[in-house]
Amino acid sequence: MADVNQFSLTSTLAGFAYIGLIISFVLIVIMRRRPVGVSLSWLLLLFVLPVAGIILFLMFGTQRLGSKRLRRAEALAPTYSDWMRHLRQVLSLQHSQSEASTLRQNRVYSLAEHTTRIPATPGNQLMLFHDTDDIFKHLTQDINHAKSSINMEFYICETGGRVDRVIEALEAAAQRGITCRLLLDAVGSHSFLRSQIVLRLRKAGIQVQMSLPVGPVRMLFERMDLRNHRKLVIIDDDIAWTGSLNLADPMLFKQNMGVGQWVDAVVRIQGPAAHVSGAVFHYDWAMETGEEIPIYHQTFVYQHSLAENSVSLHVVPSGPGPDRTTIHRALLAAIYESQKELIITTPYLVPDEALVTALCSAAMRGVRVTLITPQKTDSRMAYYASRSFYEDLLNAGITILHFTEGLLHTKCVLVDRKTVLFGTVNLDMRSVWLNFELTLIIYDQGFGENVANLLKEYMSASQSVSPEAWMKRGLLEKLRENSAQLLSPLL
Repeated sequence: MADVNQFSLTSTLAGFAYIGLIISFVLIVIMRRRPVGVSLSWLLLLFVLPVAGIILFLMFGTQRLGSKRLRRAEALAPTYSDWMRHLRQVLSLQHSQSEASTLRQNRVYSLAEHTTRIPATPGNQLMLFHDTDDIFKHLTQDINHAKSSINMEFYICETGGRVDRVIEALEAAAQRGITCRLLLDAVGSHSFLRSQIVLRLRKAGIQVQMSLPVGPVRMLFERMDLRNHRKLVIIDDDIAWTGSLNLADPMLFKQNMGVGQWVDAVVRIQGPAAHVSGAVFHYDWAMETGEEIPIYHQTFVYQHSLAENSVSLHVVPSGPGPDRTTIHRALLAAIYESQKELIITTPYLVPDEALVTALCSAAMRGVRVTLITPQKTDSRMAYYASRSFYEDLLNAGITILHFTEGLLHTKCVLVDRKTVLFGTVNLDMRSVWLNFELTLIIYDQGFGENVANLLKEYMSASQSVSPEAWMKRGLLEKLRENSAQLLSPLL
């Protein structure tokens, strides 16, 4: 009898401890004051699958980046604060009075100027590329003409096809004395970083560094799904490349998934914005290596004249931490800024409630809102979650197009053909809130027209989603979509 009572007491205590643990994590979720959808999704997971919910919350529910990264961020803060203060002083003298007055009327510009730490940079020459052959050809040419440094940062790097030419050009540059750095995300470039080619590159003199490394021990102290999703090349602190293209050949990349070739676009920048983009790279590099970057202790000399076709733009890095709301605010400002036409391309359409409301409001006040997303994606969960929003969007009068000639990977927001948000951010909450991303906010009618022409090509290769046909889809399909939507804040 004593054994039975002891077992009963132990079971009761274990039960109370278990309930107390669940309540503790529920309180942690509530006290973090995250967006309502995110908090409710975590609470649902904790109540439905308590043990799995606790484990997943410990792995993915916090924004832990590790004590070492925090110490490095604190050490770098004074240098970058001084650099940004100096840059703002130099660039404030470059805007003409008429240009400055026009830019201030743009609410996206005003928001970015007041909320981002990096000022807008005038005097840039931009080239938009969307043909893969042209991208690799001109990128390789820039590498071959480099005089002092080549810095590359990618989420995914995979050898094969046209990427091999870029790697060979990088090796040749290192051999002629150019400083070459390659920063790759530990998860996205996992296979490449474990390959023998890394040893070959290092032997050639190229510095290869893993970004945000993962491992069973690290997961106890750092969140594993906070990834470096940036795609960036900086050459001689004067030329920058960024956009949606990873360092992977679309003819070979993920061709076993049945989604077709990935379709991307990139921008080549020549001008002071390349220097600013370089600061983003060097910050990421220093966060991983602890290295000092001497160039950002030097006086920045503005070397480019304001030619007639020069462009002003903001370089906007975003990610967890102090910058976590930056791109979300910019997206909302862009949508509310639109007066006539708003076109958005994104491979993953999983917006939060605020973005859905903004999109629907724009359409209801007469803006022609068009969303272009691929017909097939490489993520089943994102596929179903995105379609759970279609009914509200279609009812508001928004045109939804499914791109049928591959996985459209370009990330772009075009506002009235004069303001463009272009870069690495998908319209899903993981990309907006959690990943390290890079966005260009470009204020130029000519560049806006170039982007509009590209988006027309995407539209011509797309099928429109019929509101009438969409409402007739099956009950099982709706159940899948709505179930995925419950977890969409966590995607």
